[in-house]
Amino acid sequence: MVSLILVSGGDVASVNQADALLKMCDWKELPPVEGLRAYSYKHARMWWLPDGCLWEDNLDKRWKHQTGELIKEVIFPSRHSAASGKPSLTLHHIGTMQVPEPEVPPFGGKAGDCPPPNPRLAPWWRELNKVASDFDGFDLSLETTHHGPWIETPSLFIEIGSTEKTWGHLPAAELLAGIIFRGLGLDGGLGIGNWNGEGKVVVTLGGGHYAPRGNMLGMHENVWLGHMLATYALPFEKDENGNIFGMWETSIRKAISATKKAYPGGEIVCSMDKKAFKGWQRQAIRDLLLELDIPLLKSAQIIE
Repeated sequence: MVSLILVSGGDVASVNQADALLKMCDWKELPPVEGLRAYSYKHARMWWLPDGCLWEDNLDKRWKHQTGELIKEVIFPSRHSAASGKPSLTLHHIGTMQVPEPEVPPFGGKAGDCPPPNPRLAPWWRELNKVASDFDGFDLSLETTHHGPWIETPSLFIEIGSTEKTWGHLPAAELLAGIIFRGLGLDGGLGIGNWNGEGKVVVTLGGGHYAPRGNMLGMHENVWLGHMLATYALPFEKDENGNIFGMWETSIRKAISATKKAYPGGEIVCSMDKKAFKGWQRQAIRDLLLELDIPLLKSAQIIE
């Protein structure tokens, strides 16, 4: 099984990370895959799409169909956009489980579903903080689960933000490429973030897009991060008779199911931002987690 690095040719932040990776070791150019450039080094593959990736579904299956190789994980070097314009380095999982069918998610993905999260997220978050804590004025953050594409393989985005002023920042690209290089074990090491079956796997519920709960919990060793759902990914509705509905339940069910796939044998738990919800919403979440037999723990219980 191989690790696929998916490069978006129309994204300078993605291309710069890929170029930096190509300089770090002796990649071998492969025959074109779907007519597109591809490279190989050890167990890693790099595949260059001509433009962006958010609408390029089934990349894992497409690679296997063309090469016969099974994909273990997909890493998406990318740019990050934010209205704040702050320079940033971010990591996140993908999924659009809060979008109801038959709506089309605005930034790719499959309505009402999410791929498995990549177990490397929290360990790479710790590595990012180790090597970039004071990096040239850049903010460091995880993001909650959002956007496409749709694949069935554990994946993560590793990004440079937040505007054109920083997307082409070469030292930032080199820093993130170094995390991918070491993180996948291409330096001859064991890699960073190989799931070993030990520690708590946390699905976070509620809070802002920049995952303050995930940022804090992910800094602790032996804490792994599954899907992280911002409050907007848990939409509740309630009718005049008190009946509760909305995509919140689908979001939680899909997030937990996908996280279980990514962490076989793992101790899956949830952490909730109570301030993000009304009392009746908190109770609905507790009832669902009880049905699913998933503990709802306080932060102190997770990191003890």
